[in-house]
Amino acid sequence: MLPDSADEGFMREALAEARKAWDLGEVPVGAVVVKDGEIIARGYNQPIGGHDPTAHAEIVALRAAAQVLGNYRLPGCELYVTLEPCVMCSGAMMHARLARVVYGAADPKTGACGSVVNLFEQEQLNHHTGTMAGVLAEDCGNLLKSFFSARRAALRAERAAQNDTGTST
Repeated sequence: MLPDSADEGFMREALAEARKAWDLGEVPVGAVVVKDGEIIARGYNQPIGGHDPTAHAEIVALRAAAQVLGNYRLPGCELYVTLEPCVMCSGAMMHARLARVVYGAADPKTGACGSVVNLFEQEQLNHHTGTMAGVLAEDCGNLLKSFFSARRAALRAERAAQNDTGTST
């Protein structure tokens, strides 16, 4: 199944959230929750600043959506996220009873929608969330690559400055 223009539009909104994470020094991952064609919640990565290992973009967006709807279950909702969800986030999505998860870039190290494991295809589980991969994957992947490239460059510059002054950490 190919993404439609609505999928791409919602993924662009998730990318805007990811840029907010970058601005705070967080890994740039963003998410939006959509119900009936409208964004009802947004989230971006915040684990570093919040000292919270669960503050992934998806969890932040799910929490906000649950508050909007007044229910921890989010039937009929779709979540758009710039990076393939991890096991923690995928589990939360299943518990929320999302109808569908749409993601951009694959995550070959921790992806739980097929890259490492596919939690959503486990027949033993009682809820089966639909998934769509690769929506604006290049844009999503490039944002992450640029972030980590800039981070590595800053570390190299910091080390070079320390070597020039004869100090070390």
